[in-house]
Amino acid sequence: MQTSDVKRKHEPILRSVALVGSMTGVSRILGLVREWLMAYFFGTSLQKSAFDVAFRIPNLFRRLFGEGALSAAFIPVYTETLKNEGPEVANRLASRIAGFLVAVLGTVTALGILLSFGLQHALAYNARAEAVYPLLRITLFYAPLICLAALAIGILNTLRQFAQSALVPVYLNLVWILALVGVCPFVSADLDVRIRVVAWSTLAAGFVQVGLLLPALRKQGVRLRISFDWLRDARVKNVLRLAAPMAVGMGTVQINLLVDGLLALYAGTWGPSAMEYAERVTYLPLGLVGTAFATVLLPTFAKHVADGNHAMLRMTLERALRTIAVIMVPMSVGLTVLALPIINLLYTWHSGKFDAQSALYSSRALMGYAPGLLFFSFYQALTPAFYALKDMRTPLKCSVTCVVINLCLNLLFVFTWAVGWQHVGLAVATVLSSIVNCGMLAWVLNRKFGAPRFGAVVPDVLRLIVLSLVMGAAAYYSEREISRYLTQAGWAYKLVELTAVAGAMVVGALVYGALLLLFCRNALKELVGDLRLRKKGKKAGAGSQ
Repeated sequence: MQTSDVKRKHEPILRSVALVGSMTGVSRILGLVREWLMAYFFGTSLQKSAFDVAFRIPNLFRRLFGEGALSAAFIPVYTETLKNEGPEVANRLASRIAGFLVAVLGTVTALGILLSFGLQHALAYNARAEAVYPLLRITLFYAPLICLAALAIGILNTLRQFAQSALVPVYLNLVWILALVGVCPFVSADLDVRIRVVAWSTLAAGFVQVGLLLPALRKQGVRLRISFDWLRDARVKNVLRLAAPMAVGMGTVQINLLVDGLLALYAGTWGPSAMEYAERVTYLPLGLVGTAFATVLLPTFAKHVADGNHAMLRMTLERALRTIAVIMVPMSVGLTVLALPIINLLYTWHSGKFDAQSALYSSRALMGYAPGLLFFSFYQALTPAFYALKDMRTPLKCSVTCVVINLCLNLLFVFTWAVGWQHVGLAVATVLSSIVNCGMLAWVLNRKFGAPRFGAVVPDVLRLIVLSLVMGAAAYYSEREISRYLTQAGWAYKLVELTAVAGAMVVGALVYGALLLLFCRNALKELVGDLRLRKKGKKAGAGSQ
C-alpha cells in the first residue's frame, strides 16, 4: 500500500496506541467486572436505570469541559506554548484553565442541585423520574473532579506520558467495585439504599483520580494550581474561543445522549440499564482501538501541524483508518452474531438479579450497537485532525446535523418499534447518525487536504466487511454446535457458555486470519509492519538509556 520511502518516514504511532490500548484495556475489563457486579446486585431494575440516567449528567460535563471540547482546544494551544515559550508559561496557562473549570463547574453543580429539587416537586407523580433525582444530587459533584482529572490527562498526553493518563479510569472502576463487594452486601437489601452507595462511590473515585494525577504531573515538572486569574489571559481566551464551537457540537451530542436515556426509561424501567450493559461490552474493543487512537492521534497531529508537516498528517491519518478497519470490522460482526451468548456469559449468574429477560433486552441492545464500532472508531480518528488544524467549526456543523438526524430517528423508532425493541431503535439511531457523521467529516477533510484518499481506504474496508461476514457465519455456527454438544455431554451451564464463546472466537480468528492472508494481504502487511516498527522503537529506546 505504501512505498518503501513512506514506510521509512512513517511514524510508528501504533507503539503509543498499543500502550494506551493496553492500559485502557485494563480499565475496560474492570468496567466489565463492575457491570457484572451491578447486574448481580441490581439486574435491569428501575434503580439501576435511574442511576444510569443520573450518571450521564457528570459525563456530559466531562465531554464538554474535560476530555472533550476544552481538552481538544487546550492541547494544541498548550503544545504550541510549551514549544515556543517554555514550560513556565505553559504551566501558568494550565493553572488558569483549572481555575476556569472550578469556577464554572462549581456554579453549574450548585444550580443543578437546586433545579433537581424544583423538578422533583413538579414531577412528584412520576415514579421513574422520582428515582433519578436523589442520585443526580450525589453524582453532580463528580463533574468538577473528573474535569480537573481530564485536564491533567491532557497535559500528560501532550508530554507523551500516556500510561499514567490511560490508567485513570481504572481508579473509578476499582473504587466502584470495592463499594459493590465491600459495602453493598453489608447494608440493607433495599435496592434504593444500595444504589446510593454506588452513587457515593463515584464521588469518592473522583477525589482518588485527582489525588493520584497531581503527583504524576509534578514528576513531569508541572505544578497544577488553581488560578482564577484567567479573565484577562489571551491564551485562555484563545482556548475558550477554540472550544466554544466544539462545546456547542459536543453539548448537543451529549444532551442527545441524555435524551436517549430518558427515552429508554420511557420505553421501560429496564431500558437504560439494558443499554448500559450492552454499551459496556462495546466499550472494551472501542477502548482498545478507537479511544487509544484518539488519545495518541491528537498530540501526534498537533505536533505535525506545529512542525508544518501536513504530508505526515495525511499519511498518519490514512494508515490509522486502515489499521482501525482491520481490527474493528471483525469485532463489529463478531459482537453482533454472538450477542446473546456473550451477554449470558458475562452477566447471567445463579441467585443474581440479572435474569433471562434482562439478557434478552441487553443482547438486543448489543446487536444494535455493535455494527457501529467501526464508525465510532473512525470518528475518533478523524476529529483529532480537525482539532490539530484548529478547525473547530467543521466537526461542530457535522455534529449538530447528525444530532438532529439522531433525535428524529430516536423519536421515530421509540414510538413505532414494538415493546421490547424500542431501546434497540435508540442504539440503531446512534449508529446511523455516526455513519453520516464520519462520511461528512471524511468528505470535508478530503476536500481541504486530499486526505483521507477514499481510494486508499474504502476498497480495503469493503473487502474487510465481506471477509468478516464469512468469519461471523463461522463463529455463529461454531458457538451453536459447541454449546449443543457440551450440553448433551452434561457440562455445567456456565462452563458450556465459556467454552462455546471462546471456541467461536478462536474459529472466527482463524478464519479471518486465513481470509486476510488470501484476499487482503496488503492490509495484513501494513499491520505487521506497524508492529515491527514498534519493536524497533523499543530496541532503540533501550539502547539509548
